[in-house]
Amino acid sequence: MIERNLAVLIDGDNIPSAYIKEMMEEIAKYGNPTVKRIYGDWTKPHLAKWKAVLLENAINPIQQYGYTQGKNATDSAMIIDAMDILYSDRVDGFCLVSSDSDFTRLATRLREAGKNVIGIGEKKTPDPFIVACDRFIYLEILKNTDEQETESENNKKGSRSNKKKNVDKVTPKVIKLIKQTISDVTDEDGWAFLGDVGSLLQKKQPNFDSRNYGFQKLTPLINSSDEFEIESRTNQNSKFKLIYVRNRDEN
Repeated sequence: MIERNLAVLIDGDNIPSAYIKEMMEEIAKYGNPTVKRIYGDWTKPHLAKWKAVLLENAINPIQQYGYTQGKNATDSAMIIDAMDILYSDRVDGFCLVSSDSDFTRLATRLREAGKNVIGIGEKKTPDPFIVACDRFIYLEILKNTDEQETESENNKKGSRSNKKKNVDKVTPKVIKLIKQTISDVTDEDGWAFLGDVGSLLQKKQPNFDSRNYGFQKLTPLINSSDEFEIESRTNQNSKFKLIYVRNRDEN
């Protein structure tokens, strides 16, 4: 399997440093981050927390002074660098870390050039930037993942946590999206391969992620609803089983 090289470009003015560990672990799932840069005016005190974690994560800080009040010079520097990297043809995809809609056109342009674009930002990110990416991941769910694992360990030890998770409800709109997507890739018997369902969901809605709803994978999310039926099939060419799903009302 050939691993994709990724350019990770971080808007330091827009992203809290507290997410760095979870963020880099998430990015590693999609490829090898060969370029890692963060942009900001490092003379400003609000970036002090970033300075402490840059070295241990091998992220290269790019100094960008704010020449004019009210204008974001950091965004411009990040966009120029992204285009330079694009034309150098050294990477297969980009990871744009920001909650700023100013990067919408950049994401669109990179995709037009055939590059895969992963966006990472907070839930306040405007929709135009989200839909301009192939995939968009909320930083909040990365923190939730660690919290869920910790709580699971605590529960095993006999302690309980009532802490509310920052997760979305599985609304009728979400169920409708999943049902329609299953119908789009179903076979003659109404069954759809779960991998195809997940891929199409991502294309339809780049920020669709089962972790948004408190589930680590798509299978338990679908299994949490009575609207679907799940079947596990043996794969003769692999030790892994294949998961298929269908809408109950199509039986």
